[in-house]
Amino acid sequence: MDLDKPKKIFIVDDDTMLTEALKDYLTRKTPNDITIFNTGEECLKHMSENPEVIVLDYYLNSVRKDAANGMEILQVIKKHYPGLHVIMLSSQERYAIALQTIQKGAEQYVIKDENAFAKIASMIREFN
Repeated sequence: MDLDKPKKIFIVDDDTMLTEALKDYLTRKTPNDITIFNTGEECLKHMSENPEVIVLDYYLNSVRKDAANGMEILQVIKKHYPGLHVIMLSSQERYAIALQTIQKGAEQYVIKDENAFAKIASMIREFN
């Protein structure tokens, strides 16, 4: 098994500085194929590209009331693509929210802190 095999990854977060930094971090050692989306709706429109991993922001579109949030997008993804690896990313540190995302189908819940990128990279390497 090649743990450093490049993967098709979608990053879905409305924080453009974070998404660009995460993309840079994830491509530094392994040339992953990464696409960034600022809304969940954009991500869903591109699911035919067959991503292997989606890194999804919990508070996605918190300022846009007409757009779906991270939990809503997670539920759509898991309904239509149950085997897809989803990592929920959030600044929210409440245990109940982390547990809720896991119960709804996220494989992991990562808090946005100084170790978040390394944790995500490690998880992605382990996904087959």
